[in-house]
Amino acid sequence: MRQFMLTQDQTQLLSDEKEALSNILLRLAEIDAAKDKLPTLQKAALQLDELFLIVVVGEFNAGKSALINAMLGEIVLAEGVIPTTSRVTVIKWGETKTEQIVDDGYALVTYPLPLLKQVNFVDSPGTNAIIRQHERLTDEFVPRSDLVLFTTSADRPMTESERQFLERILAWGKKVIFVLNKADILENEAALQEAQDYILKNATIALGETPVFFPVSAKLAQRAILESNEIESQRLRTASRLDDLETYISTSLDDTARLQLKLQSPLGVAANLLDQVGETIRAQAEDLKEDALTSKALETAISAYERDLENELAPRLAEVENILHKLEMRGLDFFDRVMRLTNIQNLMHGDRIRAAFEKEVLYDVSHQIDGQVQQIIDWLVEKDLREWQQVMTYLQRRQSLNLDQIVGGAGNSQEIHRRELIEKVGQKITTIIESYDHVKEASHLAANVEIAVAQTALFEVGAVGLGALVSTALLSSTLDITGMVAAGTLAIVGLFVIPFKRNRAKEDFRGKIITLRTNLLEALTGAFSHESKNAISRLQESIAPYTRYVHAEQEKILKTQTQLDDLHHIIATLRTRVERIS
Repeated sequence: MRQFMLTQDQTQLLSDEKEALSNILLRLAEIDAAKDKLPTLQKAALQLDELFLIVVVGEFNAGKSALINAMLGEIVLAEGVIPTTSRVTVIKWGETKTEQIVDDGYALVTYPLPLLKQVNFVDSPGTNAIIRQHERLTDEFVPRSDLVLFTTSADRPMTESERQFLERILAWGKKVIFVLNKADILENEAALQEAQDYILKNATIALGETPVFFPVSAKLAQRAILESNEIESQRLRTASRLDDLETYISTSLDDTARLQLKLQSPLGVAANLLDQVGETIRAQAEDLKEDALTSKALETAISAYERDLENELAPRLAEVENILHKLEMRGLDFFDRVMRLTNIQNLMHGDRIRAAFEKEVLYDVSHQIDGQVQQIIDWLVEKDLREWQQVMTYLQRRQSLNLDQIVGGAGNSQEIHRRELIEKVGQKITTIIESYDHVKEASHLAANVEIAVAQTALFEVGAVGLGALVSTALLSSTLDITGMVAAGTLAIVGLFVIPFKRNRAKEDFRGKIITLRTNLLEALTGAFSHESKNAISRLQESIAPYTRYVHAEQEKILKTQTQLDDLHHIIATLRTRVERIS
């Protein structure tokens, strides 16, 4: 495997890919679900400037170390029937043979071999070894690899643990070559074919296509290295079948093919990370559906509550208007009956007329108006409480679903944040419901309504009730309406004065009733509308932290999904360019 120079187009593609990977890293850094995965992509991107990296994986005692030694043509790594590789070992070129134990899971070996100036190797612990480094191998070195030699042993080909490990490797989109080591222990070609068929069958299921496959004997290849007789050495080398594997790596994987693998490697890592993040985002979006439904239900319920208040208030206030209408009819009838010439003796006494007007016309208007307004107040207070209880029911239902989802575990950060948020909002609403005092709320509302009516400037502030305010407004001018001139004068002109005074009294009374009705209903409508809006605002403000959270999460998920689609497009474009390298 010789060193080669990049063409101008290849150099430009390498530069473009580095820039794209840098941009992808920056974009992923903005996504919470991706932050813990960035180091893997960063290391994979840095591998673009490193030598071609071959990672050898397989079970303990599959002969991985022996295979690497055979390919290097030297005994560089220790071999044995017990696990000799307890950590991930990277083999690089060095002027002298050295071994550096970086930590418990990682070692670096250097060796002065020309091949190591072109290719680096990674030897790994067995997938079934007692001391496992699966996580480090899979999450760090496999993503950085350009080629994976998946080594299985002829005495136990393609075990379940190897199959499971293979699935993890394939997730990174790596080029995988299957090597059946210890092929020399098989009795004949038929046994070899049977083992090959079994491995390829399982590997094809995992890969979705038939993989590249080589049966070898690292043991015979090493014996060939040590054999002094050239003919015997050549026989052993041929019997080891290692030349076929090396020829594939050096010729089939020529300069262009190896460059393609090198460039595809970090793109595969990036695509895998995007898939992982995408799966997390999809899970969050699916989980958020319940929150969206709950939030929508809350907002719909409050909107319906607001419409109900608007629609039901007008008919209830119409009852007050009806009381005033009946009052007007009684008043007009009173003037027609009382202000007659035949009743001239009583008309001379204004106090009697006033008393009669109060008894016959106003007799129960105060209680009627106060009663009707109180009914509206009780309706509003009761409706308000029921709405709080309904909101609490929605939140409790969502909290129950959330707890069911995280039972048996701590839950992810989104679930925990949601639970804490719902608990906080729920506690606030529970406190409001538990401390809800109907009498106190109704008294407070009644006081506000009386103040609003009094502030219309028609009535004296400080009256004992709303009905009393109405009565006072009418009685304040009764004497002016019914007051008569001296009896002697009436005797002369009563025939003309009384009808005139009666019509004038009726007009004034009707005008006062119209003004009273207009201003009173406007004042009541304004007061109850104001209180209704306050009730709505209290509800909206109470659930706002939760609904804001849901809307914000929906926007964030939508934005993230759009970003992931954009990044997938970038990777797909680069992969197409890499495939067209010539």
